[in-house]
Amino acid sequence: MYGYGVGSYGPSYASSGSGVWTIISLVLALVGGFLVYFLFLTPKNEKKFNGFVKWLYDFLSFKFMSLEVILKICYLILAIFTTLNAFSYIGSSALAFFGTLIVGNLVLRIVFEGALLAIMLYKQAKEINSKIGKSSKKED
Repeated sequence: MYGYGVGSYGPSYASSGSGVWTIISLVLALVGGFLVYFLFLTPKNEKKFNGFVKWLYDFLSFKFMSLEVILKICYLILAIFTTLNAFSYIGSSALAFFGTLIVGNLVLRIVFEGALLAIMLYKQAKEINSKIGKSSKKED
């Protein structure tokens, strides 16, 4: 009779509250991000911490890359999924089964190897830059 049940077109109080919370979250994230960056992640604090706080400092200042681990885990998950999913085609088409099993996993491997290769190139370039910087300081 009043239309306040499921599927009603009345006022939605939840959506107006979530809009306010979104704005508050954005403001808090901006303030918190600037505070952490300018107070915690300063270069003078680099050697100051140890234990978990040092790990947190290194993590937030991108001293180590976690993308390599994430890519490897994603590859394993997707390779297992592709292999298991290929068996769904066994009853309908042998070509689709072998195509998914072989070509699907091969394409997946090539894509992930390309991504990991880019990360390895970054690591090598970073290592070369650090060695060049050390050798130029010794010459001075």
